[in-house]
Amino acid sequence: MAVVEERESVVGIESRPVTLRVIADQLGLDVSTVSRVLNGSDGDGRRAASGTTARRVRDLAEELGYRRDPAAVSLRTRRSNLIGVVFARLSEIVVATIYEGIEEEAARHGFAAFVTNTQDDPVRQRERIAMVLGRRVDGLIIGDAHLDGAALADPALRGTPHVLVNRRTDGGLPAVTCDDYRGGRLVAEHFLRLGHRRVGCVAGESFASTGTDRTAGFVDRYAEAGLPVPPELVRHCAFDTAGGREAATALLTADGRPTALFAVNDLAAIGVLGAARDLGRHPGRDLALAGFNDTPVAAELPVALTTVRSPMAEQGRVAVRELLRRIGGAPARSRRLAPELVERASSGTAVGPSLLRSS
Repeated sequence: MAVVEERESVVGIESRPVTLRVIADQLGLDVSTVSRVLNGSDGDGRRAASGTTARRVRDLAEELGYRRDPAAVSLRTRRSNLIGVVFARLSEIVVATIYEGIEEEAARHGFAAFVTNTQDDPVRQRERIAMVLGRRVDGLIIGDAHLDGAALADPALRGTPHVLVNRRTDGGLPAVTCDDYRGGRLVAEHFLRLGHRRVGCVAGESFASTGTDRTAGFVDRYAEAGLPVPPELVRHCAFDTAGGREAATALLTADGRPTALFAVNDLAAIGVLGAARDLGRHPGRDLALAGFNDTPVAAELPVALTTVRSPMAEQGRVAVRELLRRIGGAPARSRRLAPELVERASSGTAVGPSLLRSS
């Protein structure tokens, strides 16, 4: 009988909620001291963490399985510790990698992130932004901005700290991006070194800065070299394999077809590979090809893809840090992260006479 009663007592203790008061009573401390250790501000936490008392509090909290109550913290601090994230499609590897960086950095600072998708549709963009703002987020990271910034004109958004990531707008909103213009120039310089004079561009969607800036860098560098790219050799398309295939088919069957193609993302470049195969062209031999982003698949393709490495996860991490600066009252600022050209087999070697004649 005594054993049964002891077990019932243990069950009763285990079912008791583990609160700050429970920890304080067991250690003989004031609740405010325990709160400063476990839930305090950065300054309070650092001061409390230096002593034996703080170690005792944390050890007991871990032993009892204490978890912070987000609702209680929100009431006390008037913050939700939530960051809303808006992307076009989380299914895209570039977007997913950026979001991993966002989640990782947010967690480091005690924030949680959640994401919603808009399919790059302006109506849905406005709806999703309104939904996220309704969750009482402390800030918002927007990764699906269009150049015109029309979907970001919601007056409610003006009162919420926010930054853009991956894409920028013409309106100068604070944005964390790869230096896409520089990345396009890197590809042009690579093709020029190889001797390509007639080149084309699979340019992506015209409403997105990623496509327009990468294309502009590429086209401008060729113009500087005295080899302007004809407008008919710049084809806009969806940022996917189907779009890349369609654009490349048109470019590679035109009169005076190019000897080199720059696709402004790796998915479109894979579509170019499909088009080249169907047309009997061999990337790395009679067609030079480069993509952008250096997604994991780029190096594993049958013909490894020359591409521009974009710091995708770092964009997400930097975006969180810039957002937290804004939440803390610091002025807005934009950041452009450096790209890096990765040369692989798809761009081949220097152009030979036969390739020049075939163009």
